Amino acid sequence: MHTQPRELDMTVPGPRLLRAEIFVVFAVSLGASGLVALVRLIGALTAPRSLQGQRAVLVGSLAPGRPWLDLALQLTDIAISVAPVALVAYLLVRSGESMRTIGVDPREPGRDLVRGAAVAALIGGTGLAFYLVVWAAGVNLTVVPGALPDEWWRVPVLLLAAAQNGVLEEMIVCGYLLHRLDQLGWSPLRSIAVSSLLRGSYHLYQGFGGFVGNVVMGVVFGWLYRRWRRAMPLVVAHTLIDAVAFVGYAVLRGKVSWLP
Repeated sequence: MHTQPRELDMTVPGPRLLRAEIFVVFAVSLGASGLVALVRLIGALTAPRSLQGQRAVLVGSLAPGRPWLDLALQLTDIAISVAPVALVAYLLVRSGESMRTIGVDPREPGRDLVRGAAVAALIGGTGLAFYLVVWAAGVNLTVVPGALPDEWWRVPVLLLAAAQNGVLEEMIVCGYLLHRLDQLGWSPLRSIAVSSLLRGSYHLYQGFGGFVGNVVMGVVFGWLYRRWRRAMPLVVAHTLIDAVAFVGYAVLRGKVSWLP
């Protein structure tokens, strides 16, 4: 005899389960990255060389001297890194919502692109200037955006890595987290502060400048998300910022004197 399948209870979890959900999401994603970044900063501070004399490579070779294996590992790493977004999408659907709830959808492509490009231009330029200042002050490692071998796939992988950062960080740290904190009744100021500090935490491996710069970026992005209620422009902005940094460094490295 066949029984009628039971309908799932598609309701937003209570406060206790919401807090547990947030903890689990970040324990397997950017929260864990923050812990690793803290340990790496401690290692850098206790190393014989100064912070300025050490390098923080953002996208480096995973199999030096073996280009095809390196490419396979790069693509695998990108896919695994962005997987927590699927978890967030599932949890939103499970609670009767969707990614559209946090503004991840194709409803406003033109507006999202324009807003994202404008934010990228503002944040990218000031961010580069800030990095050069803190690096000269000796409170930051030398950040190497890309150190991939000169293979045909170098630029495509750098662009994919930029997109991965934009998708992962903005959909989870801005969209998902701020939405869930709203459901917990947090004030806008408190939720943006937590989101910004979390963003800064997983950039600690770059040094104190990387932490402060990303906290400020988090405040701006958090405010914009609450204003627009859309994560897509922020995904576009973050992707553009990283794409210009990754590819620009690969093109300009050794050709300009001001680039460390």
